[in-house]
Amino acid sequence: MFLSLPSEISIMAWAMAATAVFLMGASKAGLKGMSILNVTLMALAFGSKASTGIFMPLLIVGDIIAVIYYNRHTQWKYILKFIPWMVLGILVGVLVGKDLPEVEFKWGMVTVIFISLGLLYWWDRRKSTHVPTHWMFAGSMGIMAGICTMIGNLAGAFTNIFFLAMRLPKNQFVGTAAWLFFITNLFKLPFHIFVWKTVTMETLWVDVKLIPAILAGIYVGIRLVKIIREGFFRKMILVLTALGALLLLFR
Repeated sequence: MFLSLPSEISIMAWAMAATAVFLMGASKAGLKGMSILNVTLMALAFGSKASTGIFMPLLIVGDIIAVIYYNRHTQWKYILKFIPWMVLGILVGVLVGKDLPEVEFKWGMVTVIFISLGLLYWWDRRKSTHVPTHWMFAGSMGIMAGICTMIGNLAGAFTNIFFLAMRLPKNQFVGTAAWLFFITNLFKLPFHIFVWKTVTMETLWVDVKLIPAILAGIYVGIRLVKIIREGFFRKMILVLTALGALLLLFR
C-alpha cells in the first residue's frame, strides 16, 4: 500500500520541509552534524515514514553535487572497509521497517535520534584519542549505520565516529562520506520504491518544489565550512535536535 500525503500541505509544513532540505544541503556540503535535525523537521512536516521517502531523491541530488565537488579527497580503502557492513544493516532495516505502523515507526525513529544524540555527545565529551580499529569496530558501526539510514536516514552519528576513528582530515572525511552515502542511498532507493512504497509520483512532485532549498543549502554550506566554529555549532545542533525529537514524539 502506497503512503499518501495530505491533500493540502500547510505553509508551516512547507517551511519545516524547506528548512530541513536546506540544512541537508549544507550537511552534504561539509557541515556535518545536522542530519538529525533535518530528519526531525521533515518528519514533523510530513510524518515519520513518509518523510523518509521524500528525503531519498533529495539526498541523492545532494550526494551527486558533493561527490563532484569533493571527489579528489575520497579515500576508497575506508569505503570498501565500511560499506559491506552498512549494506547488511540496510537489509536488516528494510525488514524491520517494512510493515511497522506509523506510531511504531515514529517511536523507532525517535529512539534512533536519541541514540545518535547520545553517541555524538559521548564523542564530544570523550578525552581519549584512541579508538578501536579492529574489524568488529567497523562491523558494529557499519551495521548500525545501515539500520539507522534505512529507518530514518540517520547514519551520521555512526559514520562520523568511524571516520573520526580513521583520523581522516576534514576534506578527506567529507569526500569519503560523500561517496559512501551516494552509493548507499542509491542502494536504498529501490526498497523505498518497491518495498516500503514511500517514493511515489506524489512525493517526487514535493521533491521538485524543494530542490531550490537544497541548492541554497549546498551553496551556503560550501561557503561556511571553512569558517564555522565547530564546537559551538555541534552543541547548538545537539540541543535543537533533542527538542525536535521530543516534538516528534508528542506530535
